[in-house]
Formats: sequence, structure tokens, C-alpha cells
Amino acid sequence: MARLPAVAGRFYPADPSELAREVRRLIGTPPADRQKALALICPHAGYMYSGGLAAETIRQVIIPETVIILGPNHYGQGAAVALSTAVWKMPAGDVPIDMDMARAIMAALPAAKHDETAHRLEHSLEVQIPFLQEMQNNLTIVPVVLSALSYPQCEEIAAALADCIQQSGRDVLILASSDMTHYESRQVATRKDSLALDRLLNLDAAGLYQTVINEKISMCGFIPATIATLASLRCGARQARLVRYTDSGEASGDTAQVVGYAGLILL
Repeated sequence: MARLPAVAGRFYPADPSELAREVRRLIGTPPADRQKALALICPHAGYMYSGGLAAETIRQVIIPETVIILGPNHYGQGAAVALSTAVWKMPAGDVPIDMDMARAIMAALPAAKHDETAHRLEHSLEVQIPFLQEMQNNLTIVPVVLSALSYPQCEEIAAALADCIQQSGRDVLILASSDMTHYESRQVATRKDSLALDRLLNLDAAGLYQTVINEKISMCGFIPATIATLASLRCGARQARLVRYTDSGEASGDTAQVVGYAGLILL
């Protein structure tokens, strides 16, 4: 079974040579002092809008062979916690699933279901993979699409992920895929997103979850970001660092209705 690209040719180039040139241009020269990270939070819009920031975030850390990618369910299809176990056929080459980790997660977390339906159209995980492939030749992934979940459910999922990572004895990175505020003015988006980013920078997962709801912040991946923060804390995270915040207006010139983008590293 294979999972075919859903947004190649739209969000990023479908031609392998063109994609390689674009990914290498965006990543540039990775710093020599890259660190091990517990989690990343990266945007997932088309590369012309947020690819530069996603690449800038990913290139700053050592990418291990296993990456658990958490993304929001934009289409409402499939299980609430949906794992893909199909080989992901990407333009730059096939990416296999870390089946040991996937099986461990599903065994530890009854809510986690093998469900390819949730992944068939979803772009939030897919757009991260070319950057990860560029940084790790032996990449394997555990792709997880998440629907609307309560905070206690986020805690349960994070605990299972952290336990599975620690029990594996290997370096495993969690990548939470999320854009920030959608289709508000730059002024409003910046104000709202600063509230969410403040909670993330304080590693305050409960505060992030509640702030997004209370302030009506249209951060599509706040569930993945909440889970990534909680799991990182259980794995020993001590700090979060903001790589950069920007919005779609930087590329489009339209600041009346922007989508916000943030890149963060949890260490």
C-alpha cells in the first residue's frame, strides 16, 4: 500500500529535480552547530508562503532517522487519531514508516487507529517531508493526523508518545505542523498569535490550548502543538525558542487578510 502525494505541483514542485533545487535553495547551508531537539513546530502552507520558515526551522536541528509528524485534520475524514502505515511516495523518493514506533504507539494508545482515509487529502504532514528528506537520508516517519480533541485527550496522547519514545532508546523528533491565525489583518493576527506564542515559549501547553479557544485564534494545528509540547516536557524539555514569526503578506503583499506562520524549536 502506498500513500500518494496530495499537493505536489500545488504546494511544492512535483518534478523531482525542480523540488530538489527549491528545497536546497530554501534550506541553504545548515549551521555547523545544529542541536538535538525534542520537537519542532513548523508551518505548512505552500512553499512560496511558508516554505522558507519551515526550512529555516528544520535546518537548525539534527534530524534523526525517525520523525513523528503530527498534523491537523483539515478535511474531517477518518479517525480522530489516525496513523498511516503506508509507504509515502514522495517526488524525492519513497519514505517508509517506522513500523516499530507506529505499532508501539497504537499498542499504548487505544485511541490511535490505523486509518489511511484521514491522510489521503491532508497536506499538513506532506509538505514537511521534502525538507526532512533533505536533512536525513535514512528518514522514516510516523504520520499522525489529529481531529478536535479535549485537553485531557491531548495529555493522554502525549504521555503515550513520550513513553514510546523513551522506551525505544533512540533519538526521535516530534514535528507539529501548524499555521497560526487565518484570514485576519496583520495587526489582528500578530496580536492574537503573540498570545499563543507566549504560551508556547513558556512551554505552557494548557495555557496554549485555553488561549486559542478563549481568544478565538484560528491556529489550525494547536492540537498537534499542544501534544508536542506536553510530550516534550515528559521527555525533559527545558526551553522553547522562536525561530521567526511571519505571515502570508510578506509574499503576497496583502496585509488585510493574512495567515500567520511561526517556527519553534523545543529543546
